[in-house]
Amino acid sequence: MTITLITGANKGIGFETARQLLELGHVVYIGARDAERGEKAAAGLGARFVQLDVTNDASVSSALASIDAAEGRLDVLVHNAGILETEMDGPSALRAFDTNAVGIVRVTQAALPLLRKSANAHVVTISSSAGSFWAVTNPDRPEFDLPLALYSASKTAATMLTVQYAKSHPGIKFNALEPGTTATDMTARFGIGRSPEESARVVVRLATHGSEGPTGTLRDENGELHF
Repeated sequence: MTITLITGANKGIGFETARQLLELGHVVYIGARDAERGEKAAAGLGARFVQLDVTNDASVSSALASIDAAEGRLDVLVHNAGILETEMDGPSALRAFDTNAVGIVRVTQAALPLLRKSANAHVVTISSSAGSFWAVTNPDRPEFDLPLALYSASKTAATMLTVQYAKSHPGIKFNALEPGTTATDMTARFGIGRSPEESARVVVRLATHGSEGPTGTLRDENGELHF
């Protein structure tokens, strides 16, 4: 059985990713900050729940300790938890980076001992092409006109962390992913995007690569993207 943890998985892309991986036979742990919502989501899917707030060190440590006690390893980690800050001020910047970048460090560091016990470990970070220097400086790309500085900057950090982890842990596959513009709670104010189910397929494809799969990349459904 493949043991999988998905952060922020009580809704949106994370929830759909959990559903699809369960259909493939994974044992899926839904990590969610809100226990009531997380337990409800897990029960509805037939998944397992761990309370996990990526901005809280104790919460992260407790969640990974629970998985260690129950499973003894972790095969797939999906960094899905993320927020969208539209204001441009110090508190907003701290929140954006704490969740979208520092949270990746907290969870990855706690998960590394379990990932090292897997024969084919994969870490997939839901990043964004909005964090690609190439995309945001290219007038032909939609990211060029996207006025979300803090989101973009924090996703740039998320992608760089992915690349650096891939370099320092060659036995584990680390990849960052642009899942596609998706209609979720986070994007509701813009009224755009395809279904979470469609975007989750992109996540699942990357999370289930064999040992020959890529590492240290930023990708979308069509392949590798420029940083």
